[in-house]
Amino acid sequence: MKPLVSILIPAYNAEEWIAFTIQSALAQTWSRKEIIVVNDGSTDGTAAVLQRFSSKNVKIVSTENRGLCATVNYAYQLCQGDYIQELDADDLLAPDKIERQLGALRSTDSKRVLLSSAFASFYFRTSRARFVHNSLCEDLSPTEWLLRKLSENLYMQNATWLVSRELAEAAGPWDTSLHYDQDGEYFARVLLASEGTRFVPGTGIYYRTSNTNRISYIGNSDEKKDSLFRSMKLHIHYLRTLEDSERTRRAGLTYLQNWYGIFYWDREDVVSQLKVLAAELHGVLQPPQFRWKYAWIKPLFGWRAALWAQNNLPEAKASCLRRYDKALFWRG
Repeated sequence: MKPLVSILIPAYNAEEWIAFTIQSALAQTWSRKEIIVVNDGSTDGTAAVLQRFSSKNVKIVSTENRGLCATVNYAYQLCQGDYIQELDADDLLAPDKIERQLGALRSTDSKRVLLSSAFASFYFRTSRARFVHNSLCEDLSPTEWLLRKLSENLYMQNATWLVSRELAEAAGPWDTSLHYDQDGEYFARVLLASEGTRFVPGTGIYYRTSNTNRISYIGNSDEKKDSLFRSMKLHIHYLRTLEDSERTRRAGLTYLQNWYGIFYWDREDVVSQLKVLAAELHGVLQPPQFRWKYAWIKPLFGWRAALWAQNNLPEAKASCLRRYDKALFWRG
């Protein structure tokens, strides 16, 4: 019998796009599937939209607001699938994503093979999206995958993965104490428990780049910065448990340097800890530099003005592009 795939969708205040997301799950060419949507205490019209989809194949559950990680963990407790597909409430699956990934398995493969695919970022029109292909888009060992992620500042969006139940149970639940990079930390543990990744080209997911209210936006949130710092320490620890060598320490140091600017200007407590961690990796962190577009602001108006511009002007530009793309999307 073909394996059952559980598509898990945590939803919080997702009334605008959750219907498109569920439709992309229903449209999967892999027929043996169940879809579980957990409404995480939404205060908008999400519940009303979800009721339109309640059926034998789409289970709708509502809870009080508990956050993303607890919601995903609860959805997992409810599911029966042999494989798990996690999907954010505003993202979309390519129609053949699951079928092509399961089709890439070989008869000799164990359930510890971790299936991956590419992702394409978009605002509203998927026709404008282009799939990202970087050095993670290969069959890789857990060590090599984490090494490339840290040293090249790369990531894979969480819905690109297809995870066997055996592998998910070996990795354990999502960490409910994290409020940023929850998926990055979780899938690092999945990688550790795996025999390596099997990358499946030609399909994937569409990752919606939304506004500054999105979970992946840090802004000035100390809670998210604390979570990021903890996730960074865990990533380095996970890599070094696989291989503690000069190249893995160098990758960890590069990783710290790439994210140093998030903390450098206003979190002296974290900066001091980052310096200690860098020393443990046999390195020293350098003061972050402003990007060339904003470096000229610092000598004229000070570092606070330069930091504000660097953090906010790209978001302002993206906001304008989103509004433009949204207007074209609804116009058809």
